[in-house]
Amino acid sequence: MASLNVGSLGEYIREQRRNAQYSLRQLAEAAGVSNPYLSQIERGLRKPSAEILQQIAKALRISAETLYVQAGILEERRGEGLELRASILADPLINEQQKQALLAVYDAFLKENAASGCTPMTDGAATQHTPLEDR
Repeated sequence: MASLNVGSLGEYIREQRRNAQYSLRQLAEAAGVSNPYLSQIERGLRKPSAEILQQIAKALRISAETLYVQAGILEERRGEGLELRASILADPLINEQQKQALLAVYDAFLKENAASGCTPMTDGAATQHTPLEDR
């Protein structure tokens, strides 16, 4: 298990809070933690428990697993789209229903690929796509 990286965790939480357009007080209230405690987490002075991270994640509408990875509690697993999911959930330009629709489409693609035995390209190579009319 990786070590707890408190500084970058706090920076990440602050960035997500700002993206969600929450004040420090608003997020503290939504997460059920005190304002000074959340401030200390954001400044890298406190190491929050997994339970507190889960409360913060819920208030920010991001996955708790994303915060666990940021905190070093979990190792990031390749190919699971954690950053994509976190970005969708944190996007202030779309509503909750639209976020869930995007995640559902993404999950459907993952299931389709798993069922067909397809594996995503991991070597960074680009594929050339031809228009449907040319196929």
